[in-house]
Amino acid sequence: MAGSSVGSWLAVTAAGGADLNPEVLLGMAGPLTSASVTWIVLARTHASAPERVTSALMIGFVAKMVLFAVYVVVMIGVLGLRPVPFVAGFATYFIVLHLMEAVFLRRLLAPEMRPSAS
Repeated sequence: MAGSSVGSWLAVTAAGGADLNPEVLLGMAGPLTSASVTWIVLARTHASAPERVTSALMIGFVAKMVLFAVYVVVMIGVLGLRPVPFVAGFATYFIVLHLMEAVFLRRLLAPEMRPSAS
């Protein structure tokens, strides 16, 4: 996730010039941090107590709602970032990284989702 995010940010920066930064970089930073932390928590939860994965996902969802609201207010309201490039970067990375998380989660849970041979 980190490699693809940084690589895509470098490509966007190369294509759009420095005019898009720091907004796109900071738009990427929040979702990347969130997705990385979530994935670490889910992988560890699954390894120690697979039955707790759903509750970990729900707790993470609520935490993300609160933290992202604060993050966006701080980035736009306090730091004064330009809203359009920040929101475009934030929304794009949020969606793509959460899709990646979903794919990783499906792979993690795939053995448990197969029907048992009883």
